[in-house]
Amino acid sequence: MLGLEKGLAVIACFDGAHARLTIADVARMTGLTRATARRCLITLVRIGYADTDGRFFTLTPRVLKLGYAYLASTPLTAVLQNALERLSETIGESSSASILDGGEIVYVARAATKRIMSVGLAVGARLPAYCTSMGRVLLAALPEAEARALVEASDRRALTARTVTGVEAIMARLARARAEGHAVIDQELEVGLTSIAVPVTDRAGRVLAAINIGTQATRFPPDAMVRDLLPKLTAMQADLARML
Repeated sequence: MLGLEKGLAVIACFDGAHARLTIADVARMTGLTRATARRCLITLVRIGYADTDGRFFTLTPRVLKLGYAYLASTPLTAVLQNALERLSETIGESSSASILDGGEIVYVARAATKRIMSVGLAVGARLPAYCTSMGRVLLAALPEAEARALVEASDRRALTARTVTGVEAIMARLARARAEGHAVIDQELEVGLTSIAVPVTDRAGRVLAAINIGTQATRFPPDAMVRDLLPKLTAMQADLARML
């Protein structure tokens, strides 16, 4: 089982900024020895999850089977995708759903009407939780001590001049999201981008995911999002709670 853990850690090294890695790269990024990293990579090549030109290693499309196994085994994702498509068709704006994975959110459904971020987003994409609207409502749903530990462990970089990075300031925003039932981000993740999110709960009130609407700040500044988009989002939230 330690071998499985190491192999998954090696797969997790690859992303948009690290599509081609050497054995030395993988060893450095995972903390494994070069010999262990080499064995993991060679095994992944042998079973078809990676390819190599002799120096650089890349993942193959077979890795998608791992993510698809989660999506196919979780009815929640299909329900969320259908809901987001209806929502985006109604409002003409992009909407997304995510779950919390440590200090990051992972996109599990998305309905994009237009590209609003410089970085393309799709199912499986990850963003930091501390400065995203969905991340804040998901963190707000956790016990305060657990949320604080995740925030403190996050790499709280200032992605824009408006990004809130201080632990206490973030915790104050989590408290506000908890009290108001939604979170608004005003250009903290990317200049020109605003978003608003609410938690997705089941009939027992347990938080399962978060959904958001993301748009351009020139079209919907924070007060306009709360006035015009939040009612649409909370209506969808209520519909989902009845279904889940």
